Amino acid sequence: MPKVAIILADGFEEVEAVAPIDALRRAGVEVIIAGLSKEPVASARNVRIVPDVSVDELNPQELDMIILPGGAGGVEKLKQDKRVEDLVKAVESKGKYISAICAAPTALAKFGLLEGKRATAYPTLKEDIKPALYVEDKVVEDDRVITSQGPGTALLFGIKLVEKLVGKEKAREVAQKMLVEWE
Repeated sequence: MPKVAIILADGFEEVEAVAPIDALRRAGVEVIIAGLSKEPVASARNVRIVPDVSVDELNPQELDMIILPGGAGGVEKLKQDKRVEDLVKAVESKGKYISAICAAPTALAKFGLLEGKRATAYPTLKEDIKPALYVEDKVVEDDRVITSQGPGTALLFGIKLVEKLVGKEKAREVAQKMLVEWE
């Protein structure tokens, strides 16, 4: 079964973290919730999530995908953390998926991973994902980079991640059970 990690930092956007976790776990994917430390991580609206591990405990060799949720405060912390940058780059260099939603594609841009890619982000941040070509779709896939626009697209983003990891049929099944209009 595929294994993915989602990295949370204080100020993350709740829906953009929990919706993909939910969709992926419904599909049988192992989702590891990682924090910058093992301490509970407070979201933008002070919902606290206890991470399974700290980012230091993640092994990029074991991951099929990395997910960065949005939330401006959390994304700024992710962008400034060299461990996060190194981990994302290591997963990408192994030919695995990297994904980000809302403000988080700006982290991928900062890490130099959007060069020549089509991507999306929260609409007011389209300049901040350059050199990517901004696409105004809810979810954008370019090779092994998957990006999405924001809280309202989080379930579609999660279903797309399911599709990439376990196939279209499973994605369709999860979407149907969650009452998500997909495809």
